[in-house]
Amino acid sequence: MKGDELRGHLEALVLAVLADGPAHGYGVIARLRERSGGQFDLAEGSLYPALHRLESDGQVSASWTEVQGRRRKIYEVTKSGAVELVSQRARWTEFSTAMTRVLGVAPS
Repeated sequence: MKGDELRGHLEALVLAVLADGPAHGYGVIARLRERSGGQFDLAEGSLYPALHRLESDGQVSASWTEVQGRRRKIYEVTKSGAVELVSQRARWTEFSTAMTRVLGVAPS
């Protein structure tokens, strides 16, 4: 799935993978790809605007670090972001349960 298909859910997905620990942008992309079994393969152009929105909203913080002579911006979930992730998970559970009921699909 590409960024367009994930619209409306991308921030929750980013918060979820950053809840595992801080990461730079490529690390976030790699975690999403790995945790989704390769289904979520985001382009940087989809991820970075989401990271910037989350940072603006105070849900992630960012700091610069240097690794092997290269500067990297590392993102980390804030307390506000952790609270938002709990809320997003609850909303997703309600939404997916309702969709399953309407579509008549048995949960896997």
